[in-house]
Amino acid sequence: MSHTRWKTLRERKLAEGFTEPDDVAEARHEIRLSMALAEAVYARRTELGLTQTELADRAGLTQAKVSRIEGSDTVPTLPLLTKIARALDASLNIALDDEDTRVSFTPHGSNAA
Repeated sequence: MSHTRWKTLRERKLAEGFTEPDDVAEARHEIRLSMALAEAVYARRTELGLTQTELADRAGLTQAKVSRIEGSDTVPTLPLLTKIARALDASLNIALDDEDTRVSFTPHGSNAA
């Protein structure tokens, strides 16, 4: 069964009045947040023309840690997010609403790459 078909099946069930258990809904929300962060880190890193290794060096992390963040495999702590934002020469913006999660980096000035 393809991912698209799963989504269609889920949407069909929700339209029929099916409600997800709270723990499933919470897990889905956490995954969306992690994916939004991963996408924002990747977008800013590639905008600067940096490799994962170069970003890791700037942030004082390992390349594997950067890879886990970009792969949504980990949820970084606030101090780690601060290191990443500094290394990307940007401010990290996170907007958390019930169904809308937005994560972006706002560059401080000229690209520091």
